[in-house]
Order: sequence, then C-alpha cells, then structure tokens
Amino acid sequence: MDAYDKGSDARRGQDGSGGPAGPDRPDGEADAAETAAPEADGAPEAAGAREAADVPEVAVVPEAAGTAEVAGAAEAAGAPKALGAADAAGAVRPAPPGTAQPAAPRTGVAALSPRYQVGAVVALAVVAVAVCAHIGMVFLHLAPSNTLTKQHGDVVDEWVFPEFEQNWKLFAPNPLQQNVSVQVRAEVATADGEIRTTGWYDLSAEDGRAIDGNPLPSHTQQNELRRAWDFFVASHDSDDRPVGLRGTLSETYLRRIALLRLDRDGAAGPGGVVERVQYRSRTTNVEPPPWSGEKVSDRPTVRELPWWSVSAETRGAKSGQTGQAAREGGAA
Repeated sequence: MDAYDKGSDARRGQDGSGGPAGPDRPDGEADAAETAAPEADGAPEAAGAREAADVPEVAVVPEAAGTAEVAGAAEAAGAPKALGAADAAGAVRPAPPGTAQPAAPRTGVAALSPRYQVGAVVALAVVAVAVCAHIGMVFLHLAPSNTLTKQHGDVVDEWVFPEFEQNWKLFAPNPLQQNVSVQVRAEVATADGEIRTTGWYDLSAEDGRAIDGNPLPSHTQQNELRRAWDFFVASHDSDDRPVGLRGTLSETYLRRIALLRLDRDGAAGPGGVVERVQYRSRTTNVEPPPWSGEKVSDRPTVRELPWWSVSAETRGAKSGQTGQAAREGGAA
C-alpha cells in the first residue's frame, strides 16, 4: 500500500507540474501553483474567454477610444448591453443612414395653398407694373422735351396733374421769398332780386388754418389754390390779358375754385346766386434774417383782377332753383 501510494504521488507530480513534487510541499500547494501558473505566464485570451462566457458585463459609460469594439464583442457573447451617456440622458439618437428626415415647416408664400400662391404672384405683378408705369410717367413729366413727350404729352399730363405734380423750386437758385395771399369776393343776386357785393374772403388764410396743426394735410389744401394762381400769373401778361389757350384755361380754373370756396362759406346766402367773382392777390416780402444785411420793402403789393362772370358755371344752379320753384308752385 505504501509503495502504491508513493507511485501514485509520483505520477501526479509529473502530469500536473512537469516534474516530481518536492518532498516538503503538500499536495494542496502544488495544485494551487499549477492552477495559477498559466495566468502568470500571460494567457489573456483564455482569461477573456472565461469572463465573456461566465461573468456578466458591467454597464459603463464609454469614454476611452475603442469602446465601440468592446461593446460589440460583449453583444456577440450574449452579455447585457452597456448603457451609454446619451441613453442615460434620454437624448434622441440620430436616424440611421437612408432614413427619411421630417420636412421643415414652410413659411411665407410657400405656406399658402397653390391657389393663394397664384393670387399673391398676380397681385405682386400688378403692383410692380403700376409702380413702374407711375415712375415712367413722372420721369417723362420732369425730363426735357423729347419724342415721347411730344407725341404723348397729353397722356402724361393727365396722369401727373394735379395729384403727382413735381415742383423743384426748393432747389432753384432763388427760391420763393414772398408770401402771396389770394382773396376773392362776389356779386350775389339775392332772392329779392337785389345785387349785393360780399366782402373779401382770404382763401389762402383758410388753407393755412386747415394745414396748421394737421400732420396729414390734403393735397388740395396745400397746392390747389397756390398752383392755380401760379398758373394764372404765368399765362397772363402785366395787363391781365391771357396769353394763348392756357391763359383762358387758367381763368376757368380760378372761377370754379372761387365758386366752390364761396359756396362752402355760404357767401350767397339763402336763395342767392353768385353772378360775378373778382380775385386779388396781396404779396409781401419775407423778412430776411438779421445776419444777412439784406434790405427789402415791407409794403405789400396788391394785384386786383377784373370781374369775371360765372353765368356758365352757375347756369345749372339757376335752372335747378327754377325747377324747384315750379315744383313747389304745383304742389301748392
């Protein structure tokens, strides 16, 4: 039995350690040395295989390079997948390549339906054409005489006057340095058949009161009377005789303005009719600044025009009054 036991120990020592076991080392120490020897000799592949097969992977945050390869190996081995920082924070991962991205919301005209898009394009085209036509008309009005203005000057004037008239006197070498006050009075046929003469109505002062303090005065209040008087002065000689057809046209224009203003002021009175009107202007020089040293007269210059009959303009009013009287008589 002793010999058999000794032989058995000898063989175990040769198979496990490659040499005979020392007489002083117990069997447990020999086995432990044999088990630890392969790891000490540097066999990482065998140790990694045992860890992948037996030990579950711990969830870590990938920070160092090569994290993707380690995670792939763990998934291939069936280990639980590690949670990344983006998953832990609840962030949305980017879509994989080839996945359709959601379209961005449309804004502006593109957000409209096709029918409204067509309407918007048509409206913009009309506005653009109108603006270009207006700019072209104003340019021809201001440009020197040329072939277009000679052939189509009437069309240009009808478009420009009076709303879009341009006045460049502000940039002239001698801008206006006078205050011109235009006044009018009338002869009125009263309902009793008498003729009376009204006082002078200061039409320029009326326009001035309408403009003063008004942030958006009308074109009529600013320019109608002033431009009509300039038109008259430019188309008449020093004896107030018209020069050409423009002179006669300026007189008609002034008569109609007088009738409108007198009717607004109630100059004729109840049942009265304006028979004639008379204009006059009162021109006063603007006082120069003290530092200029310029001396100008402060005496006003008065220009009084002859009486003008307005029977052609008031014929409709007379006929209207006659018809009204006839109707009142028939009703009585």
